[in-house]
Amino acid sequence: MPKNKKQPTDWKERCRFHAVVLKNKGWKQKEIATALDVSEGAVSRWLSILKVQGKEGLLARSHTGRPSKLDETEEQLLLDFLSHGAKVYGYHSDFWTTQKIGKVIEVEFGVRYHRSHVARVLKELKWTSQQPIKRASQHNEIEINLWRKKVWEECVLSMNRENENAK
Repeated sequence: MPKNKKQPTDWKERCRFHAVVLKNKGWKQKEIATALDVSEGAVSRWLSILKVQGKEGLLARSHTGRPSKLDETEEQLLLDFLSHGAKVYGYHSDFWTTQKIGKVIEVEFGVRYHRSHVARVLKELKWTSQQPIKRASQHNEIEINLWRKKVWEECVLSMNRENENAK
């Protein structure tokens, strides 16, 4: 096939178009089915679709799945609810889990989701439920950055001296 022609990416679509090519070469349906490891009924269906709909009928289609139980407005409201923290909903800690978020969705919208589906919904909304980082009470980000800068500068100076001495 010439490089400028678009090749089908879906293997089932390629199989359907290959069946058409074989049929045009004079192959019988049974031979096509055997060669492509499909049923004769499938080949017959593909050829019927080709007659009625043309090549468009053999193209792969995206599978959209079941529509979401929450509309876009509700999804944005959910993000707003989550931004207030879990303590607002009576939880002891202020970090979210998919199970807690599932309960919020049920209370606020009357929709029940399994916690694994809640994770998918959150991923689509580009929201992650991460546990807060536990830090020592003495943790001081400014001091840490100053220390890193000082150590890095000393390290770079030391490396420069070693390179000069090696020459």
